[in-house]
Amino acid sequence: MTERRLRRARAVALATAAVLAVCVASASLRSAPWPASLGWTIALLLPLMAPIPGIVRGIRRTYAWATLCVAPYFIYGITEVIANPAVRGAAAAILFASFAWFVTLVAYLRLSRGDPTAGQDSTGA
Repeated sequence: MTERRLRRARAVALATAAVLAVCVASASLRSAPWPASLGWTIALLLPLMAPIPGIVRGIRRTYAWATLCVAPYFIYGITEVIANPAVRGAAAAILFASFAWFVTLVAYLRLSRGDPTAGQDSTGA
């Protein structure tokens, strides 16, 4: 039963990260002209892509430090909601998705707290 719950929590964390990536990409591509928006989108997506390999493998330590990767998206969402009325809806979506990603990461950490194999990858290291 716990393995199924951990797999479900891992899938939810990945889905939430995907939603956050789509929100960030759509907001940044709309907010600036084409060449600058592509660079801005790549820069915004780098902190999101860094923990994905560890999340896919279910490495508990990655979930712990991935919670720190949420802060830039949360700050970006709050700033754009307050300062830029043109992208207020997309910024609110980023704000909501970043909060949801944080909650799913913490939920996985709480679910896997007592599981001795949750912090190991497929090689057992």
